[in-house]
Amino acid sequence: MVKTVDELEEIEKCIENNNNFLLSGGAGSGKTYSLVQTINLIKEKYNNKTIACITYTNVAVNEIKERVIDDKNFFVSTIHDFLWENIKNYQKELKNCLVVLINNGDIKFKEKNISSDYFKDMNVQYKEYLDIANGIISHDEIILVANKMYSDYKILCDILKDKYDFILVDEYQDTNKLVIEILLESLKKSNKKNIIGFFGDSMQSIYNDGVGDLNEYISNGEIIEIQKKQNRRNPMNVIALANKIRMDGLIQEPSKDKRAPNMENGKVKIGEIKFIYSDCSLDYENLKENKIFQNWNFKDSVNTKELDLTHNLIASRAGFGELMDIYDKDPILQLKKELIKEIGESAIDENATFEEVVNSYPKIYEKVKKIKNDKEKNILYNMVKDKSFMKIRKMYFSKDSLVDDKKLSFKEIESKGRKRDDFINHLFKIQKLIALYNNKEYNEFIRKIEYPIISIKDKRNINEKINKLKEIKNHTIEEIIDLADELGVCKKDDRFKVFIDNNQYLYERVKKLPYLEFENLFNYIEGFTPFSTQHKVKGTEFDNVLVILDNGKWNQYNFEYLFTGVGSENVLKRTQKIFYVCCTRAREKLYVYYCQPSITVINKAKEWFGEENVIKI
Repeated sequence: MVKTVDELEEIEKCIENNNNFLLSGGAGSGKTYSLVQTINLIKEKYNNKTIACITYTNVAVNEIKERVIDDKNFFVSTIHDFLWENIKNYQKELKNCLVVLINNGDIKFKEKNISSDYFKDMNVQYKEYLDIANGIISHDEIILVANKMYSDYKILCDILKDKYDFILVDEYQDTNKLVIEILLESLKKSNKKNIIGFFGDSMQSIYNDGVGDLNEYISNGEIIEIQKKQNRRNPMNVIALANKIRMDGLIQEPSKDKRAPNMENGKVKIGEIKFIYSDCSLDYENLKENKIFQNWNFKDSVNTKELDLTHNLIASRAGFGELMDIYDKDPILQLKKELIKEIGESAIDENATFEEVVNSYPKIYEKVKKIKNDKEKNILYNMVKDKSFMKIRKMYFSKDSLVDDKKLSFKEIESKGRKRDDFINHLFKIQKLIALYNNKEYNEFIRKIEYPIISIKDKRNINEKINKLKEIKNHTIEEIIDLADELGVCKKDDRFKVFIDNNQYLYERVKKLPYLEFENLFNYIEGFTPFSTQHKVKGTEFDNVLVILDNGKWNQYNFEYLFTGVGSENVLKRTQKIFYVCCTRAREKLYVYYCQPSITVINKAKEWFGEENVIKI
């Protein structure tokens, strides 16, 4: 692995010269391997130096922990946990900054102007929910508060530099800009020495809250960039295509390591790339029946993936379309949002019904008249019109409760509870128990179940209960929830009851759906289907990848811009990056499908893919 050694030597030179550095590497280059090598180098050559390694998800944290021997001088965590660990003990400064951020409107709170001693009698805590009145901040506020603290208090910068000689940032492109400001701007106020190292790829910055690149800091000499050009994952044709898409001048080349995954019999695999298009007369399922896919196995979710831009494009094909429609397109929820916007700061009678409030606002009442002319929507309106407006006002749900585009494992969602509401959380508990039992993961199953298993008789009983739950095909969601509760397998806990009480309308809609809809959602997010969004697939790889180029009415992306180069610069860059990520997932075959492309798009496809690989079906 000649290249990796060269890169490590360049990193070592930066360390010796006390320079911050950035290791830039394209997809499949082994950036995490280089990160681990760097950690081991520091441990070996500077064995008394302390290292903090921060990354984007708990999945990445665990991956690094598995590869590095832990000791008292090495700390690895997510960015949010790292920040909290380093600010939580400085409550005076924390409270001061929190007050300023609230009064400036940076952190939303019901009181618009709070006194400097508002948090005097409480300790500020970090939890998975926001409760400012009780001194509790959540995921989103940590970065704001930490940035303010390190900006305002030089002593905190001194303390952080004293604590860690090295701070290494994995997947830097996804790191919030405010975190980069802490590391590269606020810490400069301290005269103490430490080195910041970044690892990542600007072409894979596909999340809106990430910094994207560090070009500003590279150009002013605050960071030394080291390019890692090898590619150990993709076959030659995919590498060549990816190089045409990149915008930063980094040109990848196949690894010279004969043991690399993209090598076969001592040579780089050639691989297959195809651009397929049609006049849109066939649906996606018929597309996959075409003879061009005769050697693909779309039931093999481990080795084959179909990548769409949005969950909405996938939902109906993956079998949870009705569930998605309820959470994402509910007309009453939309009406409620518009009504609240119309109300603004006006006072409302706490005893008024939803309909009484609606009738007070002519603009909203006109919308209700249209709803009443639609039979299905009118049924939904009748479900809420006589309910307390104050209760309906608190009702909230969205598709984020079902799916999350950022790459999180289920264990991470389970421990963090990100965005998933307590209703969906309850269904996940039920299905997770069924899955654990089906997979014979009995120890984990017993740990989670709410039923004592002591004797052989208990085991027989639980087997009977689970078998009853597994007969889901003819049951509704409500029936499965009731059955799990009745059998004692998954009781309706307080969180579930409170959520349903506050969201009775949502529950009434969802409970009637076949439970199979939820099982299909579970299988989709667990990765047991061939479907994935293009965002969620980042960091993974598969033998065969089919990329569907459909914007899905999302104006942040435009695949026509991708091929014509004409259109909003920001939308074009965003689309180039997501396409790059998708293409570089393929270990063997990459097929791209475009519905009804223009001649300009087809000509560009011929330039990128080769004329023989552009096929109309």
